[in-house]
Amino acid sequence: MAEATLYDRLGGVYAIAAVVNHFSDEIIKNAKVGELSENPQLREWSTKSIGRLPGLKFMRTLWVCNVAGGPFEYSPTVPGHDMLGLEEAHRSLRITSEEFDEVAAELARSLDAFNVPDREKHEVLGAFAAHKGEVTERSRAVHA
Repeated sequence: MAEATLYDRLGGVYAIAAVVNHFSDEIIKNAKVGELSENPQLREWSTKSIGRLPGLKFMRTLWVCNVAGGPFEYSPTVPGHDMLGLEEAHRSLRITSEEFDEVAAELARSLDAFNVPDREKHEVLGAFAAHKGEVTERSRAVHA
């Protein structure tokens, strides 16, 4: 018998959505990457674009479900326009390596808050970390 997917081991869409909801709210409150961030782009998003948070939570939930082997497809788009990769979606935020790491730490804390077992936690964090280069691309170009 085949091993259960990460999606199933995490508890499916409802359990994933609960973690994503918590994680997304905590990022906004996080002093390094949220509403008090020294990064003006992150600070502005966390205060002036907050109305987009429900949609972002939905997209993040789809992404986790997809990378975890669930029955959902994640297709990032520019609202009403076209496909959008992670690099382009995060370009204007100029996320640094350190800021990415803080977001990863916030994700780890959210997984811990829901008592996600270590194996599954590390798999989720590994999938997240795999995109660090794409997400921090603009920051590296600006600081090069």
